[in-house]
Amino acid sequence: MEVFWRERSFNTMSSSRYTFWVLILVVAIAGLSQGLSIPLLAVLLEKQGVSSVMNGLNAAALYIGMVLVSPLLEIPLRRIGYRSTILWGMLLLTVATGLIPLFSHMAVWFVLRMLMGIGDTSLHYSSQMWVTKIASPQTRGRDLSLYGLAYGVGFSIGPLGLNLLPLGLWVPFGVLLFLYAIAFLLILRIQNEFPEAIVQAEKKQNKYATVLRIGWLSLIPSFLYGFMETSLNGSFPVYALRTGLSIEWVSLILPAFVVGSIILQMPLGTLSDRIGRRQVMLACAIVGGVAFFLFPLAGENVWLMMLLLAIAGAAVGSFYSLGLAYSADILPAAMVPTAGIIAGINFGVASILAPNVNGVLMEWWEPWTMFWVMGALLVVFAAACLFAKNSKSQDTQCSLPLQKQG
Repeated sequence: MEVFWRERSFNTMSSSRYTFWVLILVVAIAGLSQGLSIPLLAVLLEKQGVSSVMNGLNAAALYIGMVLVSPLLEIPLRRIGYRSTILWGMLLLTVATGLIPLFSHMAVWFVLRMLMGIGDTSLHYSSQMWVTKIASPQTRGRDLSLYGLAYGVGFSIGPLGLNLLPLGLWVPFGVLLFLYAIAFLLILRIQNEFPEAIVQAEKKQNKYATVLRIGWLSLIPSFLYGFMETSLNGSFPVYALRTGLSIEWVSLILPAFVVGSIILQMPLGTLSDRIGRRQVMLACAIVGGVAFFLFPLAGENVWLMMLLLAIAGAAVGSFYSLGLAYSADILPAAMVPTAGIIAGINFGVASILAPNVNGVLMEWWEPWTMFWVMGALLVVFAAACLFAKNSKSQDTQCSLPLQKQG
């Protein structure tokens, strides 16, 4: 009997790690897709003579889809499980991506990009919650950082696909469709799982209010990361082209932010397991804020641009995963999917705001002020980390519900 239970435990652990690595590969593909599609469509619209404001509004469609679907995703996640939700998201993402090169009208692209946002959010939310569930508390920061690292690697490779445009409009989109097919095959090979059920005592309270009350600080990084990522990938290509930089330079400068995050993604996650998430995020926010404030000094020096973006990326590129890990630390396990919903909404709202705010700044003020806005947001978050209540008091608030999860 003892041998049976040992074998069963080993098989369960092996199955969990296999699922983990499949999710890592799939999110790398999703990162590459987003890293290519955002600047690709921004460049195509700029070549059509679309204004920076309208370009930003079109880019916001992706994140409008995210915001619309995020509050609803917990329902299918609990009813049909992680894998099924990922598959539906992949299907929607594939169909929308395949239709984009068939049309050139901006209104049609707006709708398709909104559908891409819905599919992409379904995929990311389900995979993030699945990784959070199977990761042990002792290695949660490291595992979620590895998840973020996989996304970052894919995202940094994505803009290089801009160099495929001379081969034909269909070529970069064809590459994306091929990668989606690989992701489908990988997901179909793993067994479906479901999140933990909310116990009756927790159902009597407003779960969103509870998550916001206890985990508000852990939810801010998702907003910041969404604002920064969209500012760089949706607005920077327009900014760069208007300052005389070529598309080739844009494809090299953009990945610098993600490459920086790749370098420190795992070390920061491991460090947060040892000394605490809040302390790590505080230091990273200060460093990232300084890097963004200094960016206007780079002028047209592309190498200095890449260096400053790499420093900023190294500091704050892991914010989303660190925030999610922090919420898993201080919230009951059954409420982590709710925190993921709020984080997704924060990311989407920030991503809608960013291209529109930056578009207005480029039209009516100095273009480089977009970097000062990002720096100011990070400084405000650093102050919040510094003056927020000690996380131990939050852990105490959560201790009873956590015991109920058994």
